[in-house]
Amino acid sequence: MDQPVDRDGLYGLRETLAAHASRLGADNDQIDHLLIVASELATNAVRHGGGTGRVRLWHHHDILFCQVSDHGPGITDPTVGSVLPDPTAGKGGRGLWVCRHLSTELTIEAGPDGHGAIVTATIPSQDHRHGSRT
Repeated sequence: MDQPVDRDGLYGLRETLAAHASRLGADNDQIDHLLIVASELATNAVRHGGGTGRVRLWHHHDILFCQVSDHGPGITDPTVGSVLPDPTAGKGGRGLWVCRHLSTELTIEAGPDGHGAIVTATIPSQDHRHGSRT
């Protein structure tokens, strides 16, 4: 799956991702994690990345990869979201923290032209998270 997203497309994105992930054989927990992660990342792209973004979904064995990119100012701290931000500070940042906790890996890179951000989340199946493979 590879599609653009804007504010009006956030709800439809969830339906599309759920359908694709199900077709790829993802388990229910994996789909739930994917929907939360993709929603947070896509919302960040729309809110902070210039109003639009691109969402890609692919899989390798029982692992889903969700990537969201935008053309905004980028993310200067690739470790953002590693620590839960102070909720009283009012600066946000909790979405990336949630994404880091629902994925086994979250990478943040600059766009190919040095602008924007490319965030990729690795979301394993429940079996993979618990050390067994099907």
